[in-house]
Amino acid sequence: MNSKMLEEALASADVVRHQLTVLEPRLIDLAQRLRQTAPHVVLSVARGSSDHAASYFAYLTMQHVGVPVASLPMSVVTLHDSPLRVENQPAIGFSQSGQSPDLVDSLRTLRERGALTIAMVNAAGSPLEQACEYVLPLSAGPELSVAATKSFIATLSASARLIAHWQHDSALLLAGETLPERLHDAARQDWSVAIDALRDCERLMVIGRGTGFAIAQEAALKFKETSGIQAEAFSSAEVRHGPMALVGDHYPLLIFATRGAEQASLLALATDMRERGAKVLLAAPDDVPERDLTLSCADHPALDPILAIQSFYVMAAGLAEARGLDPDQPRHLSKVTKTH
Repeated sequence: MNSKMLEEALASADVVRHQLTVLEPRLIDLAQRLRQTAPHVVLSVARGSSDHAASYFAYLTMQHVGVPVASLPMSVVTLHDSPLRVENQPAIGFSQSGQSPDLVDSLRTLRERGALTIAMVNAAGSPLEQACEYVLPLSAGPELSVAATKSFIATLSASARLIAHWQHDSALLLAGETLPERLHDAARQDWSVAIDALRDCERLMVIGRGTGFAIAQEAALKFKETSGIQAEAFSSAEVRHGPMALVGDHYPLLIFATRGAEQASLLALATDMRERGAKVLLAAPDDVPERDLTLSCADHPALDPILAIQSFYVMAAGLAEARGLDPDQPRHLSKVTKTH
């Protein structure tokens, strides 16, 4: 079976390459506006996979720009009409379809209250575009599988590119130019050992930290959506609190140990969990001998999580099929989710 999920995931490299051409002028223009505005805080507004992408954006922004990013609960705006003081502060709506009423209404209201509203959206001509001052079209093309893949990767790449222009970060800009090639490499990584290990899995934890936590969140969601596995994402720091009580013999954990300051704690956690009898799948670069799954490396560590989720998507599509499921048609789900 050649699923749409797999087909669309494998198209991500071409999407990012196209994005480098069509989105660049808008990113440069918005980055200049952000430098002029010099915001004290950025608001992100999103749900589902888009919210995980927003987490990646938030961590990169705080790490590289130094501006705090807060995830806005939409009900604060749509249900409570709270008097948020957001004048001249950026508010970014992240979405594949740009159609959910609470998302659109939130950005429209924030714009009325003086926020600098930005739509990072895939579907052209969406209500979210019309509600915002700036539009960053993800340019991923139609996505037919319910499980978002290429639009998620396009959101991460656009986020990293915006931050690179905002900061005039030449190293990150150059690494973005080679990202399509690196995505091709990541899609060819052999993660079949994960399919064998998780074929009969009912529950697991997915662990990351820093920008890698956003990837852990996304992977956990895809396990739920496409394979019916009760997967939960945790930071490697948080898992040592309450969640540790769940870990016993053969309890499965997928750990994303991408490069960076957080990697050491992730590797230490993998060792500790193995000693406790857990079934650990450690995803790490090829210079980590104890890895079970190999992570490709970008030309800048900030982009490594994008390659990690690319490898994961290919595996996840195969895992769903190995479990006798159709990854394109998860139970009870539709491509466009509308909440109020």
